[in-house]
Amino acid sequence: MTEAAALPEPPVDDADVPRWWAGLGLDGLVDLHVHFLPESVQRKVWAYFDRGAEHYGRPWPITYRTDEPTRVETLRELGVSRFAPLVYPHKPDMAAWLNGWVAEFAARTPDAVPTATMYPEPGVADYLGKALADGARCVKVHVQVGGFDPRDPELDQAWGLIAEAGVPAVVHCGHGPRSGAFTGLDLFGEVLAAHPRLTAVLAHAGMPDYGEALDLVGRYGRVYIDTTMVGVAYTEGRNPLPPDWTDRLAGLADRVVLGTDFPSIPYQYSEQLRAIHGWAAADARLGRDFLRAVLHDTPARLLG
Repeated sequence: MTEAAALPEPPVDDADVPRWWAGLGLDGLVDLHVHFLPESVQRKVWAYFDRGAEHYGRPWPITYRTDEPTRVETLRELGVSRFAPLVYPHKPDMAAWLNGWVAEFAARTPDAVPTATMYPEPGVADYLGKALADGARCVKVHVQVGGFDPRDPELDQAWGLIAEAGVPAVVHCGHGPRSGAFTGLDLFGEVLAAHPRLTAVLAHAGMPDYGEALDLVGRYGRVYIDTTMVGVAYTEGRNPLPPDWTDRLAGLADRVVLGTDFPSIPYQYSEQLRAIHGWAAADARLGRDFLRAVLHDTPARLLG
């Protein structure tokens, strides 16, 4: 029997997710790319997605538009035993406030790990250094929303602090699902060249430049990709995976981590898991070991 044949059937819907991960011998999922934000910011983010036709050329319905306690409970029902609640600023004088908010959120939510964010501005190394010293285990850097150059000299010391701390930076630096003034893996590649010890997770697997993202993973020993919105029907039509996707994953199976963008996704959580399951089922070199690593072991290790 091949590894692929030994896999449990993929989850048919959200209610079926615990049956699926239990069949893989796991005790839950670890999601490295989840968003929780202050209520006022969350409303503005959802208002932006509500204009999906304007921003993305098609509607972007929010599947999990519920209050904060309900969203946390939804993750628990899915079996997400640990997650990184990512926050991100879109202007100066916002990141330090978000860091304070998310620290409080993590303190009152046992399954959430403390995270932080940053923006190129005076004092960034000070407030980021404080967040890391206070226990932040993951840093979100959103180049597209922030509209800043990741190579900005103001950020150089901050990148160094993240590298020194050994915590992962989840970096949205690709052109998808929408490009920005300073998106592009070539630009972030310059940051990696300057800070080769940086632990970086390329959000959305560098969408749409999946091959270039995997090149960076192969070139730098501490670079990973996350699965956020990768391989699902919503993005496959415009940003399809390359034909050699599973072939290349087979050589980098321990450098892929679960990410979903919950709650602001236009489909059920289980659809992302079915996509990941499909990669493992399609290539015998992946199979059960790949799924266990992506869904739990690798993100758990990165979060410490």
